[in-house]
Amino acid sequence: MTVPVFSESIESQHLRLDPSTYENVYIVGDVHGCLSELTALLESLSITDEDLVVFVGDLVRKGPDSRGVIEFVRNSPNMYSVRGNNEEKLLRGEKVLSGLTADDLAWIQSLPVAISFEDTLVVHGGVDPRMDLAEHTVDDLQNTRSIAPGGGYNRPFWFDEYAGPHRVFFGHTVLEAPIVREYAVGLDTGCVYGGSLTAYDWRDDSVVEHDVSKTVQERKDSKFVSPAPTPTPAP
Repeated sequence: MTVPVFSESIESQHLRLDPSTYENVYIVGDVHGCLSELTALLESLSITDEDLVVFVGDLVRKGPDSRGVIEFVRNSPNMYSVRGNNEEKLLRGEKVLSGLTADDLAWIQSLPVAISFEDTLVVHGGVDPRMDLAEHTVDDLQNTRSIAPGGGYNRPFWFDEYAGPHRVFFGHTVLEAPIVREYAVGLDTGCVYGGSLTAYDWRDDSVVEHDVSKTVQERKDSKFVSPAPTPTPAP
């Protein structure tokens, strides 16, 4: 089992969990304030207090009920989330959400930027395969996407080049379909953009998608990433 090694500043924002104390373990993609879709997904999974639910961040913004999502996750002792770039924007004052209290913001501030268990690592954006994990900053873990010159949505994306050792679960990059690879699992399938809300069953190694009946916010087709085929190992 390989435990992630971060810099001292990141390690203080790293939460290590023990999955053996839970019956089932699920990792959920970007919710973006879509409380009804979240509760519908969890009901379809028959979640109980004996199950662990981990979110890849971006619980808030863009959708209709960010405060409701915060309250739901905050009041569920079996649920944990990393802090995504949209949570970070609230803390930095770059974005404002009406209705959030000082306690809500304090809770957001308390969220880790990395959660791990066994060989699994959950972050919001991703990891840069060109750097040691210990070199990563909060911004790297929340925002990594393209590693091409100029960045943006130019390939290759980090998950096309990353080869372990941890299996990284991530959101941030809106996907046409979930990515499930040996070392990278992408779960942001555009819930707030009319796509789906996706959960990964960690014990069963499978995905469950809850289709969304409405589009809350429009998004260009070019901003939905079509996953590249998984390379076939050489014989």
